[in-house]
Amino acid sequence: MGDQELIHRIALSLLKGIGPVNARNLVAWCGGVDPIFTDRKLKNTLEKVPGIGPKLIASITDRKVLPAAEKELAYIRQHKLRALFYLDADYPRRLKQAEDAPVILFVKGAAELDTEHMVSIVGTRTPTEHGKRLCLELVEGLKECNATIVSGLAYGIDIVAHRQALKCDMPTIGCVAHGLDRLYPGEHAATAKEMEKNGALVTELTSGSPFAPGNFPARNRVIAGLSDCTIVVESGPKGGSLITADIASSYDREVFAYPGRPTDARSEGCNKLIQQNKAALITSAKDVITLMEWLPKKKKAPVQAALFTDLMPDEQTLADLIKAQGSAHIDDLCARSAWTQGKVAGLLLNMEFNGVVRSLPGKLYQLN
Repeated sequence: MGDQELIHRIALSLLKGIGPVNARNLVAWCGGVDPIFTDRKLKNTLEKVPGIGPKLIASITDRKVLPAAEKELAYIRQHKLRALFYLDADYPRRLKQAEDAPVILFVKGAAELDTEHMVSIVGTRTPTEHGKRLCLELVEGLKECNATIVSGLAYGIDIVAHRQALKCDMPTIGCVAHGLDRLYPGEHAATAKEMEKNGALVTELTSGSPFAPGNFPARNRVIAGLSDCTIVVESGPKGGSLITADIASSYDREVFAYPGRPTDARSEGCNKLIQQNKAALITSAKDVITLMEWLPKKKKAPVQAALFTDLMPDEQTLADLIKAQGSAHIDDLCARSAWTQGKVAGLLLNMEFNGVVRSLPGKLYQLN
């Protein structure tokens, strides 16, 4: 992909007032991203796009975002980031299913965002010692199914989950609410640096983006969208973890929560999720693995044909001949056994009655 195409993709994400849904509509109506920034007759097309009014048309056609997009491209190249566009094959498949997913993701670190099992773990920023212990045991238990741990690198349950994943040598993804040129909170910088080796930091925001309250709920949809399920460890009656749980539910993803004492304020959110049937009650990682049906499937031991019934010696001879070939024609069985067709046909008929073989079109026979 050329630099100009990537600049246009970044610029699309920088358009003011154009959310992810409208951005997709814009690309569809214009026949791609490049025409949005190169077509001289763009205004005529934009007037037909649902959700794009005169104010947004003026914002799009003046193309003031292009210098900022060029600057961001330089930052991406310098710091060796990945920029994943929603139409790319390597854009996370789970997130792609969400209609309000970011049009572009910036990724720092080598971790795959499409591993077999992706689990987001969220909770209060001020957990109890009991909540921390539950989180540690949860992450350690999820190693059994090779889960990738996703969270928000925030204080509390988030950072406990990330650090335990690192300790257990599990990939972990930190979704942040700012550009990748900074880290909030700063106390987690060392953990974030370590995560880049066996995980990744992910954001939809460009470098230099200002901190804004709305960035955090938007970040939470990325956490939920990347994951197969979301687990709330501890939560008060309000907070980001409940927002993440609601978003995960809206994406038809599973939501789980640890119950707590009715008098514990930091369990109030979890208890409410369970009470309102918005989350399934769990007490361990084993519950998650079972409910998600991530238990390893046991292979059935092969059954030998001779075990179907007590075969006579001549029948066993035919069974061995059929087994060696997968399926065999009656003429071939006659030639290999040196028996008459009448004898072979009689033996096969008896074996078919006993469920040892089945006849196929064209006088072929196969073991059951």
